[in-house]
Amino acid sequence: MKNSDNLSLHSIRKKILFMSKMIGAVLVLSYIFSTKLPFSPNISFSIWTVFVVLLIFAVDFLMSCFISKPVADLELAAKRMADLDFSSPCDIVTNDEFGRLSASLNSMAENLQKALIKLEAANQQLEKDVEQERLLLAERKELADRLSHEMKTPLGIIRAYAEGYQDEDNEMKKQKYAEIIISETERMDHMITALLDLSALETGAVQLAPERFDFVELLETVAGRLLIDIPNVNFELQYELPDYKVYVDTDKIRMEQVLNNLIVNAKKNVRPEGILKLSLSDENGLLHFSVYNQGDTIPSEKLKKIWTKFYRDHRSKYSGSGLGLAIVAQILSMQELSYGAKNLADGVQFYFSIPTIK
Repeated sequence: MKNSDNLSLHSIRKKILFMSKMIGAVLVLSYIFSTKLPFSPNISFSIWTVFVVLLIFAVDFLMSCFISKPVADLELAAKRMADLDFSSPCDIVTNDEFGRLSASLNSMAENLQKALIKLEAANQQLEKDVEQERLLLAERKELADRLSHEMKTPLGIIRAYAEGYQDEDNEMKKQKYAEIIISETERMDHMITALLDLSALETGAVQLAPERFDFVELLETVAGRLLIDIPNVNFELQYELPDYKVYVDTDKIRMEQVLNNLIVNAKKNVRPEGILKLSLSDENGLLHFSVYNQGDTIPSEKLKKIWTKFYRDHRSKYSGSGLGLAIVAQILSMQELSYGAKNLADGVQFYFSIPTIK
């Protein structure tokens, strides 16, 4: 094995040693050969001198190919890598130290590039996490501010009627005060529950649980509970529903919440003796739902704002806390379903579409 290594030319040192020995032998042999030429000693020496000069140029060329050029290429490759440019690998392909050094540089460059890509991805994720944390903090602050603002009115009412209850001797008035206090307490409870539900949806703490169900049956159940057989109804109910089952794949409980909020919103804003109409149509693989209430329209510049939580416009009948419609928007957005609201000639229509399945 050692003898094989000694004979091998796969190293720069051995190549140089071999070349120097070969040059020495060629010089000696060429000098001996020049002395045997049939010329005078001066002419023979001149010929040998020319040969030596040519040999020097040849050696210089070979040394450039074997040493100078690879060193320059390695230096250039190392400089590019130092500048974090890994687009052009070192292309020295030999079996000597330069070839192995080139392969090592290329391997190092590949590893560095992978490490930098991972580091960049980690930095981007960190930036996203920091931004997410910033948004969460901002949202918590906004939530606290909004909740504090929204609670002032019912708390003020509760306090006023509680003080009045203590000072009142009339039992009928005391009963009325108690009913108002209970009503305001229930309103606060409903607001807090809706707000926590919305926050859970927005932050991803609650995930949707899709299942296959008949949407027509769900709508009939919700509408029947909210609109049929209710005393003192002061509107005309109209509906257009398919007379066959239409299946969808989504979270049934959340879609029931969507239908409930939209129908309650329409019921609250329909004018006395006006029309409240439910429509459901199955077209080209999409189920289109809409609920229309005859009554005041929404100012066009406010149509997008009604989906915002705590939106309030005291000039419009659509001026509730906005949590119901905000929850609707969040649930539908989580499923990437199209939805919206638009003014018709004498009322407002809310709508959304959902894909159907077999």
